[in-house]
Amino acid sequence: MTKASKSAEQGAAAAPGVLSAAGERLFNLRWSRSQADLLTPLQNLYGQSSGFDVFLNDLKDLLLRRWTERPAELKDLDLQRDLNPEWFLSEKMIGYVFYVDRFCGTMKNVLKHTDYLEELGANYIHFMPCLKPRPGDSDGGYSVMDYRAINPELGTMDDLEAVTTALRQKGMSVCIDLVVNHTAKEHEWALKARAGDPYYQDYYWMFDTADMPNKYEQTLVEVFPATAPGNFTYYDDARKWVWTTFNEHQWDLNWANPHVFLEIVDIMLNLANRGAEILRLDAVAFMWKRLGGNCQNLAEVHDLLQALRAATRIAAPALIHKAEAIVAPRDLVPYLGVGRHSGREANLAYHNNLMVQYWSSLASRNVRLMTHVLGTHFPACFSNASWATYIRCHDDIGWAITEEDGGAIPFTSGHGHRNFLADFYAGRHPGSFARGAIFQENAGTGDRRNSGSFASLAGLEAALESKDESAVSTAIERILMGYALIASFGGLPLLYMGDEIGLLNDYSFAKQCDKAHDNRWLHRPKMDWKTAKRRHDATSVEGRLFSGMRHILERRKANPRLNASCATEIVDIGHPQIFAFKRISPLGPLLALFNFSESEQHLPRSWLEGHGLREFHDALSDQPVDLTRHELSLAPYGRIWLT
Repeated sequence: MTKASKSAEQGAAAAPGVLSAAGERLFNLRWSRSQADLLTPLQNLYGQSSGFDVFLNDLKDLLLRRWTERPAELKDLDLQRDLNPEWFLSEKMIGYVFYVDRFCGTMKNVLKHTDYLEELGANYIHFMPCLKPRPGDSDGGYSVMDYRAINPELGTMDDLEAVTTALRQKGMSVCIDLVVNHTAKEHEWALKARAGDPYYQDYYWMFDTADMPNKYEQTLVEVFPATAPGNFTYYDDARKWVWTTFNEHQWDLNWANPHVFLEIVDIMLNLANRGAEILRLDAVAFMWKRLGGNCQNLAEVHDLLQALRAATRIAAPALIHKAEAIVAPRDLVPYLGVGRHSGREANLAYHNNLMVQYWSSLASRNVRLMTHVLGTHFPACFSNASWATYIRCHDDIGWAITEEDGGAIPFTSGHGHRNFLADFYAGRHPGSFARGAIFQENAGTGDRRNSGSFASLAGLEAALESKDESAVSTAIERILMGYALIASFGGLPLLYMGDEIGLLNDYSFAKQCDKAHDNRWLHRPKMDWKTAKRRHDATSVEGRLFSGMRHILERRKANPRLNASCATEIVDIGHPQIFAFKRISPLGPLLALFNFSESEQHLPRSWLEGHGLREFHDALSDQPVDLTRHELSLAPYGRIWLT
């Protein structure tokens, strides 16, 4: 901590819960800074209400109270982030994602493994849902019954605060999941609503008859058609129909009620004051409802996300927001802010289309669709925002390939290609190297999604089963190519726990009554610390993966051209197996090339020179490139970052 920041910190907070004159002045300055960003969307959402002025006063009082309570160490972090608001765009940022219980058992035990996180180079640590879930099936923790408590099996809120503090002192920022579309039906608000309290019934979408639910259903889609068909549930005791988009036990919040906005802001700031630096806002696409459409990606959602960001920027400026919107390309871009929301909405959003196109190109050995989709639908960069890039996560893979995009490529159609990919990654397609499963087949549309760990989908499981060393090596190269892709594409790369040592599918979930109905647990194995010890054995699969991934991440951190503020320009090189993009930087361009096939591929030197390259150096291997044959050779699943 610098002397200046320490002085500012001491002036901002005289004592816990007591606001100094300097602290009040700082709050008012931040209120003035964010007032327009906050009030404009709130006026759009709630301005017609007769109690709008009261609502605004309540909001300001809430923000001031949470700012007053904010610990001095976090207020110092606020000042640092005010001075460096694009900290999360740095090329030095590396994310690591895990369920706490699957990683180490309890919250306190996270601190026993910080050496592992440091060895990997991770400094953005995402605890998968850890707030108190409903008992039994909780949709993997996304059915929350108490936002102000940790899952008791993991520990307490004090444990969370102790862990976030310890990790912050090591330069690691913690991300927490916050479900904003719904609560568990066991949440205090839902229990009061179910008991007949009209105030809390207005927190949810509740109907006396089936008339309105039936009208909405005509245009809604089913998220879990196999296990939770329909979007509404009738409760005999309450004599009400309740909107339940995802599962019967998850009640959709009514964001048209400004009191819901106040409640969620308060929860966000409570988590921020406990040390969360990133909030992953779950299921944001569904937050607003309007009769006559699918109730996804509505304009009001973007006003809500801008207002939430502006509110927390006043009382906890160190906090950033990540939007979980797994939607089609044309709907995804707005979550990072376009038009009047530019620079004002989510700081991060999952690039699910990059993930989908990686798997698509890997299966087809053809990058034409990937080049078309990523080059057509996505801007080169954003204002104070960027992608969270990933290859696999805790969720299923939904094949977000539209009919329009599928039809733009001669060899396929949207529906046909989605079917091919579902079969391929379930191991049903002839010649497939993948070991996975079908998740949630929609009988009405025929669409299917897939489950499976990165290593198993990339062919490692099948290769180990067959004891085919050549196939093992090929699978390892597929995995490392994927991580070289997300480390350089533009954004903050996220590694899912166990990928770095090649954890395979976990089939034991089928014998557990609380998990057997959801095969996404197939790719949520427990961390195998015995296996992880082999990461230093260069001859083992674990050692080859871990050392390869560490090298990729170290080279990323050493290259300012990979800062997320540098534009990403997709390059169509006319080669069906090589995907290419250029990072545009004041230091000069970086041209990234990836071979999506098992065969060596070549590019002429003249083509490379045509893209502004004169001296050829591979920033990934940190070696000069041999072009004595006047062509560049890319090994099977080879990758190169040319500067």
